[in-house]
Amino acid sequence: MKNLHHARKRRHARVRKKIFGTAERPRLNVFRSNKHIYVQAIDDNSGVTLAAASSMEKSLPAAAGGEEALTGKRLTAQQVGQTIAKKLQEKGVSAVVFDRGGYLYHGRIQALADGARDGGLKF
Repeated sequence: MKNLHHARKRRHARVRKKIFGTAERPRLNVFRSNKHIYVQAIDDNSGVTLAAASSMEKSLPAAAGGEEALTGKRLTAQQVGQTIAKKLQEKGVSAVVFDRGGYLYHGRIQALADGARDGGLKF
C-alpha cells in the first residue's frame, strides 16, 4: 500500500508543477478515499480555501441515508461536484482549474468533474 500512496503523491506533485489557482480561477483539488470523496477550491495566491464539499455532508441525499444511499459512489461524487459548483457560484466564481490529485481521470473523479460542469463551472 505504501508504494501506491507514494506513486500517487509523485503523480500529484508532477501535476501541481503546472497547475496554479487564482482568486478568479481557483484550483479545484480532489481527494478520494475508499469510502468518501472530498473537494475544495483553493486560491494559491493567498493560500485560502474558498469553498469545500465532501460526501460526508448532511445536505447530500446519499449521505442522508434511505433509498438514495444505495446509489453508489459515482453518483455521490457527481452530487459532490454539483454541491461545490453551487457554493462557488454563490461566491461569484464560474471558472476553475481542475486538480485531479494524482488520480486517473476515470470513475469517481470523472463523475465529480461532470457534476461540477453540470452545476455551471467551466474548466
